[in-house]
Parts: sequence; C-alpha cells; structure tokens
Amino acid sequence: MFYNPALTWALRAIFAIGIIAAWAVALFRPETFSTSFATEDGPIEYATAILIFAAGLVLAILALRNSGRGRVLLGLYALLFIVAAGEEISWGQRILGIQSSEFFEANNFQGETNFHNLVIGDTHLTEFVFGTGLALVIMAYLLVLPLLYPRLAWVRRFCEFLYVPVAPKHIGLLAIFATVFSAWIDLDRQWEVYEFAFSVFVCLIFLNPVNRQTFRL
Repeated sequence: MFYNPALTWALRAIFAIGIIAAWAVALFRPETFSTSFATEDGPIEYATAILIFAAGLVLAILALRNSGRGRVLLGLYALLFIVAAGEEISWGQRILGIQSSEFFEANNFQGETNFHNLVIGDTHLTEFVFGTGLALVIMAYLLVLPLLYPRLAWVRRFCEFLYVPVAPKHIGLLAIFATVFSAWIDLDRQWEVYEFAFSVFVCLIFLNPVNRQTFRL
C-alpha cells in the first residue's frame, strides 16, 4: 500500500543497528546498559517512541483513505499508537522539564506523568494490563495470525471486518529472535530492546501488510 523498497530496507537497517548496539553494550559494557542505553530518555526509548508514533501516522493516513467503519477503526488504532508513543516518553515531560502533578507524584511508580506506570492500590498497571496477557496477544498477532490468515476463511473475515493489518510470516520469525535475544541480555530493562523491535515490526507491517486489499489501496 505504501510499499517503498528503500523505506523497508531503512527500517530493517534500523532494526539491525539497534540489535547490534544492544548486543555490544550488553556484552562489553553491561554496567551502562541499564543506566544509559536502555534507561529513561536513552536511545532505545526515544527510537521506540519515534517509531511507534510513525506507525500511528501510517494508520492515520490509512484512516483518511478509507471510509465508514474502516475510517473509524483505523482512526482508533492510530490514536492508540500515538498515545502509546506519548506514554513511552511521559508526554515529553523530561524533555520540557515539566514537574509531575501531585496525583502522579503520589500514584505513579516512577513519579512521572504517564498512565502505564500508575499504581492503583497494590496493583501496578503495567503488570496488570501490559504484562503477560498483552505479551501473549502480541505474539499471537505476530506469529499465529499470519499462519491462520491464508488457511481459514473466518480468520480472513475477522481481519477484514476489524481492518487488522496482517504481518508477513517473516516478521514472526524476527519476533521469536527478538524475544530470545531480549531474554538472553538478562539485565535490568532488557525488555526495552523488545519494545524497540516491536516498534520496527509494526511500521513494517502497516506499510505493507499481507491483506492489502482490505484497505482498498
């Protein structure tokens, strides 16, 4: 749909550079991995936020090029990704030097202006909403859906009805690699690397999904 070989290869290069950098820092400078490389306002976090925002923009363009239910659903998906990008960098709070309100100071795990680190009672929202359950949904989207889509008619109808971009099968293999690699790092904030990888994956998927015809482009 927006397929551009140069852009696709650029995203693949960004993925490779990020993985190689994470490997080198984790192996040769492990003491700086959690304090500089994968920390808040570190290169991995900013790269993730920029790529997630870019994915949201792609979805927003798709929403404008569609109509009816497609426009509404794709608009909602775009909003979700743009909000996720804002949450990733606490809505630019540290960049702009904005102090957190009393509410976030008292209820946010890191004292920042974002919702995903809120603590409600004894429940950390990140662990409750964005923990194992979301991880399983993401892996199902990247691994299982691409295998079922060409084989089951009801899966194709489901994706068409909800305007779900389907990933090429090789993205699932990259997701397995990113998961194993992030687990191998075994340092604090190791899963920031997987978040970075996922942000590259969604850009690649939204730019050139398997079910291009669903989006009428």
